[in-house]
Amino acid sequence: MELKPSESLKVDTFSMRIGDIGGVELDRLHALSLSVGWPHRAEDWQFLRESGQGFVALDEIGRVLGSAMWFAHGADFSTVGMVITSPRLQTLGAGQWLMKRVFENVVGCDLRLNATRAARRLYLSLDFQPEKTVYQCQGIARTLTTGRVTNTPGDVRTLGANDIAAAIALDAAGFGVRRAALIEKLFAHSAGYGLFKGDTLNAFALCRPFGRGHVVGPVVAERDADAIAVVKPHVTDHSGSFLRIDTHMHNGEFAAFLSHSGMPVFDTVLTMSMGKSLTDFAAGGAITPMTYALASQTLG
Repeated sequence: MELKPSESLKVDTFSMRIGDIGGVELDRLHALSLSVGWPHRAEDWQFLRESGQGFVALDEIGRVLGSAMWFAHGADFSTVGMVITSPRLQTLGAGQWLMKRVFENVVGCDLRLNATRAARRLYLSLDFQPEKTVYQCQGIARTLTTGRVTNTPGDVRTLGANDIAAAIALDAAGFGVRRAALIEKLFAHSAGYGLFKGDTLNAFALCRPFGRGHVVGPVVAERDADAIAVVKPHVTDHSGSFLRIDTHMHNGEFAAFLSHSGMPVFDTVLTMSMGKSLTDFAAGGAITPMTYALASQTLG
């Protein structure tokens, strides 16, 4: 990581050059993610480009063979995502080359990412440390008609623009970093439900179009019952349609609720950190908000 990466990389029988991800046509980025089986639509790529920065790897005739992005939240924390190399280049150093370009732009930042199984060796070689498993839960949503009713004191209602400030504060308490710009942008693209006790927002869940259907996230709450209370309306809204949620929760009432609602575990990725660990960002106190579901694997 200490060595400055070159402006080009000789791979196999051809060279790659670096390019700004903002200058690449969306259909070419979409083709790249399709080549590795990722579900991102062109619209999902555009949302990410508007939320962060990144590079692409281009071959001599301008084909997109790789990508890497970062999303800054303040001056000293970023998440890293959309690190993709075409299958033929995955063992030829292209991923490390792209990541070193990212490192040049996040000097002094604590970093967090979610690694697929195929990418874990790369991130370990770059000194990222394993943290927690993320469970990718997805399927055709179904509304529960039976089961135990959990007591949830408070009122669940639709979120509006007047609730953004409270959601930003709650997300910061759960995530450990203030993500004001991202939460504002997510509000503009999402439907949201919040759990209120009096005038205080105690939990919320956003849901937006993504991939094969919709994704729920972020979800922030203090306990399983509250998280269920704000996710359940989204399940009802999308009953019979594809719904996804990415969570660190692998057992307990919330995990069981997801499975019973048609979203069993489909796959896993691994949250990894460089610099401060997840526990370094955790808020103190006996009862604190937690991030029950990520905004996405890319955004954290």
